[in-house]
Amino acid sequence: MNTLVSYQLESSIATVTMDDGKVNALSPEMFVQLGRAFDQAEADRAPVVLTGRQGVFSAGFSLPVLRAGGPDAAALLRAGFDLATRLLAFPAPVVIACNGHAIAMGLFLVLSADYRIGVTGPAKLTANEVAIGMTLPYAAIEICRQRIAPAHLPRVVALAEPYTPEEGIAAGLVDRVVPAAELQTAARGVATQLQALDRAAFAATKQRLREPTLAALRTALAADGFPPAASR
Repeated sequence: MNTLVSYQLESSIATVTMDDGKVNALSPEMFVQLGRAFDQAEADRAPVVLTGRQGVFSAGFSLPVLRAGGPDAAALLRAGFDLATRLLAFPAPVVIACNGHAIAMGLFLVLSADYRIGVTGPAKLTANEVAIGMTLPYAAIEICRQRIAPAHLPRVVALAEPYTPEEGIAAGLVDRVVPAAELQTAARGVATQLQALDRAAFAATKQRLREPTLAALRTALAADGFPPAASR
């Protein structure tokens, strides 16, 4: 299996980096490796900085798998929303260092983290499903609903409007924007601040905060008809 995801633990902060050499398409192999990285971070009791490669966080699901349809496509969709669910419930803080474009499932992962930092410039943050002829899954809508400002929700979900990272702050897509050269330093700085929180209190409070979203996601996944989650 090619190495698509790297894991680095430094000063008790885990950096998980996606890099497929292209646009970080979320393939079955990518999800397996991301799952292992988060398993390791959980074992290390470490806050996580999840990031991509220069210019792109992730362009979303692997299109060849989706276009082929059938059980493989359904399993891929389920893997994506399982990972988003894991980020929403992860017992340690998850910081996104969004290097550039975050499209479709890439954006849904951004929306599932605790703190999100984007980069200045012309990158696109977009749920583009409607624009390419796909009906957004119920699960994706619930992820969007829990983080996007109400006035922007129809624009993101139904109108497939692309946002720049700067525009994304008001919409709730990201929390901060910094120059690309400062992204990793800024993300580690936030992770270091969050590391000082009481771990047990953080995990319990996050669970209470996210309880309605997690319940809505379980209902949404059933409505979407995706197969049961695979065991890690």
